[in-house]
Amino acid sequence: MLISILSQTTTVCAQDERHVPCTEDVVLVFDASGSMSGNGWGYGSESAHTVSRIDRVRSALEKVLPNVTRFRRVGLVTYGPTRTSGLPNQCNNIEASLAPTADADEQILTIVRGLVPAGGTPLTRAVEEAAYLLDYRNNPGVIVVLTDGEDTCGGSPCDVGKALHADAEQLTVHVISLRVRGLSWTGEASIVQTRCLAEQNAGLYLSPESTEELVEALEKTLSCLNVSSVSSRNGFTANH
Repeated sequence: MLISILSQTTTVCAQDERHVPCTEDVVLVFDASGSMSGNGWGYGSESAHTVSRIDRVRSALEKVLPNVTRFRRVGLVTYGPTRTSGLPNQCNNIEASLAPTADADEQILTIVRGLVPAGGTPLTRAVEEAAYLLDYRNNPGVIVVLTDGEDTCGGSPCDVGKALHADAEQLTVHVISLRVRGLSWTGEASIVQTRCLAEQNAGLYLSPESTEELVEALEKTLSCLNVSSVSSRNGFTANH
């Protein structure tokens, strides 16, 4: 009987340890640029009449966000289509959609479900916007960048990563990069840029190639779990 009680107590304590509230806010940077209307996981892999990348990402977020937002305040920055009247849909198409908020899963999912992929990829400036939402110079925080392409608006993710780290060592930036398999030489250079953004800010660079791997990547970067144990497998690369 005593052994049974101790076993149950240990299990409860382990669950409590896993589910303590996060002390750091997180902002998701969500790519809704035109390329997210494609459906493949690697360049050149798109095929007609199948599920788009943005729908695959929505599906993954629906599985992950409800649990994450129980323990962590989450915010959202989007780029691609804009809800601001008169704002061009190319390189000025960044929306600070939601400051870090408790129980924000439905708010975030409602915004993401309403996005129709369009426009360019101002990835670097979107990361800067996320840092400002976190008040990163004064508070520790986490940015999770989810993108399927390189910055197409002249920004340097690596340079911004270095600048953010110089201003705030307590900021962590993770990058979930879709569609990296089969890139050309120029594309490989863009991988170096986005990987550098994560490396400069103690983050993970992950490259999922299926919806299941995307769910895993979102759980590792958005949740409170210790990401230092992430393994380098199935195209995933951990930079801790």
